[in-house]
Amino acid sequence: MDSRYPIGRFISSASQNPVEVQSWIDTIAAAPAKYRALAGQLSEAALDLPYREGGWTIRQVVHHVPDSHAQAYTRFKLALTENQPTIKPYDEHAWAHLADYSLPVEPSLVMLEAIHTRWVHLLRSLTPEQFERTFKHPESGVLPLWQVAGLYAWHSEHHLAHIEQALKNA
Repeated sequence: MDSRYPIGRFISSASQNPVEVQSWIDTIAAAPAKYRALAGQLSEAALDLPYREGGWTIRQVVHHVPDSHAQAYTRFKLALTENQPTIKPYDEHAWAHLADYSLPVEPSLVMLEAIHTRWVHLLRSLTPEQFERTFKHPESGVLPLWQVAGLYAWHSEHHLAHIEQALKNA
């Protein structure tokens, strides 16, 4: 097993499946409570455990997820209101070394809850036709929103598994 991908890499379906999309939305909706349950009560020492040698700490992972999901939420809104916008990527590894990633995790847990409340409300309002809207990522190409929903459901579970991995290795 590759410790960077404890649940495996994201594999997309070839086409939109409304049942699958609803399952992904449910995963996204459940994520904030899972992060709070897993990381919300950890000691400062535990938060600074890496999930693998050379990997991010639990603290960095918890700060990363709302940053990443805020980007996704914004990308959804851009794709819904513009014709195939080109989005701006960001250097997540550089962000993970900025000063705000040394804060306690509570602000990021609250941020994740707030982002997901709004994002899930938006996701549940979309029609299958709206899920076919796209944005262009300079590195990944043109992505339909249904596929991005799957990616971020996977992303939520991927980083939860990193936290579980760090706690098992402690």
